[in-house]
Amino acid sequence: MTTAGPSSVVPPTSALPRGVLAGYALGSLVTGAFGTVPGLLLLPYLTDTLGVAAGVAGLLVLLPKAWDVLVNPVAGRISDRSGSRRPFLLGAGLALAILFAAIFLAPFPSGAASGAYVAGAFLAAATAFAFFQVPYVAMPAELTDGYDERTRLMTWRVAVLALAILVSGALAPLVVELTGGGREGHRWSGAFVGALIVVGTLATYFGTRKARYRTAGESEPSLRAQLRVASGNAPFRALLICWVVQAAGIGTMLAGVQYFADHVLEQKSGATFLFAAFVGPALLVMPLWTAAGHRLGKLRSLIIASLAFAAGALILLAAPALPAVAVYLIVALVGVGYAGQQVFAMAMLPDCIAYDTERTGRRQAGVFTGLWTAGETFGLALGPGIYALLLQVFGYVSSATGEAAGQSDTARLGVLLGFTVVPALLVGVAVVLLRGYDERITSRA
Repeated sequence: MTTAGPSSVVPPTSALPRGVLAGYALGSLVTGAFGTVPGLLLLPYLTDTLGVAAGVAGLLVLLPKAWDVLVNPVAGRISDRSGSRRPFLLGAGLALAILFAAIFLAPFPSGAASGAYVAGAFLAAATAFAFFQVPYVAMPAELTDGYDERTRLMTWRVAVLALAILVSGALAPLVVELTGGGREGHRWSGAFVGALIVVGTLATYFGTRKARYRTAGESEPSLRAQLRVASGNAPFRALLICWVVQAAGIGTMLAGVQYFADHVLEQKSGATFLFAAFVGPALLVMPLWTAAGHRLGKLRSLIIASLAFAAGALILLAAPALPAVAVYLIVALVGVGYAGQQVFAMAMLPDCIAYDTERTGRRQAGVFTGLWTAGETFGLALGPGIYALLLQVFGYVSSATGEAAGQSDTARLGVLLGFTVVPALLVGVAVVLLRGYDERITSRA
């Protein structure tokens, strides 16, 4: 049995109104907060506040996210069968806000019970996030059929995403510190991020209410059939595999921010400054990346951005011998590359979806975005798992005091390598996987 899309099909070929651009982009307050803060705070929260061993903590962060690999395609299928994707944004977004705050409540005194509670709450939050993110990421391919207009929409989205990452990623550790640290500080930080998610949810739900949608006539009759079609889309397949590997690299670096600040920079508020250095430049270089995309094409620009990220991460190997200001400047270079990665990968995704719609005439954006978000979520979760494994191998000592324990030279080397070499290799080497992406066919869709 097939389900048609909305009965009113209006293909918007003109420029999107600024109100729709802003409304859609503000949803990145949700995706940016949930995509950043768990990767930034959750691993050190488990190891340095709840006293969970690094290897176990890595599994507790990874497994709930791995669940999304199964849930996200299902969320895509359900949203494809729906008449509108916007109700998913409202319901799932508000549920996510509550569940995110619950992650950091720490209602049990023991480390083992608290760790199990965090894993359960994180699993529930990840499920709610799937039902927000998948419909949200599917919307650009239905908001416009213009190749350049999708880049414009993604530029707005990534600009807000950079702001969301800056606000949530830089301020969440600061809120922990200013409210006493430890369990209490993390409770306040969880509430702060939950409130930010509420703002983003309401803004994107009401901001896109007047948008006109371009939809194909029908969806594939089964999830298996849709997955088969998605796997047969060569540009999408190449882009997805590259993005999953790069997300693992980004996730590894995010997981190491607090450890790098504590044990390499040895600055109390270093995590906040690192995040400001990482994301701040992204707000300034968005117009430059957009111009680069017009001149060089999205694929070549994505490769350049990825190599800039990798080069900056490798240079950070010299951080122990550099002044803090120099380290922050190098992190800014990494941030410039990261901004380009986000702009072009997310602008190429709706191109792949539009290519499929033109080829099949079916409405199945949700399946593509379900696979995309499942892969991205898994990659971002795999990063902390990789980092935790490195900490375990290099002998990192956990603490239940709310303060990081003193570490050996070997453990500090693990902290440094996990923040520099591993992300550089994952992000840089992944560009080879883009050989299967043919920009000539996606640019015509």
